[in-house]
Amino acid sequence: MRRGEVWWANLPGRAGRRPVLLLSRDISCEVRQAVTVAEVTSTIRNIPVEVRLDESDGMPRESVVNLDNIITIRKSRLTGLLTSLPPGKMAQVREAVIYALDLKEPI
Repeated sequence: MRRGEVWWANLPGRAGRRPVLLLSRDISCEVRQAVTVAEVTSTIRNIPVEVRLDESDGMPRESVVNLDNIITIRKSRLTGLLTSLPPGKMAQVREAVIYALDLKEPI
């Protein structure tokens, strides 16, 4: 498991089975039993916390990573690797995280 991979996950509650983007550091993925992920959804709102994905990214259909939906789950909830995002797409994810968590200004 590596940062930037999109996995199928069985999420708790109403979210159910859906793709998630792995956000945890690579070393964390190796040693921890839990990973931090962002949910991927086909509900596209065109807002700054979303990063668009499509077939060219290895996704089965057009969707977005929603960086307002960041959660930590047990690795055992991940069921299958879907794709791995390129550095340019991960740069967009980084900007969306900064926006979602309002990290542009010092805390």
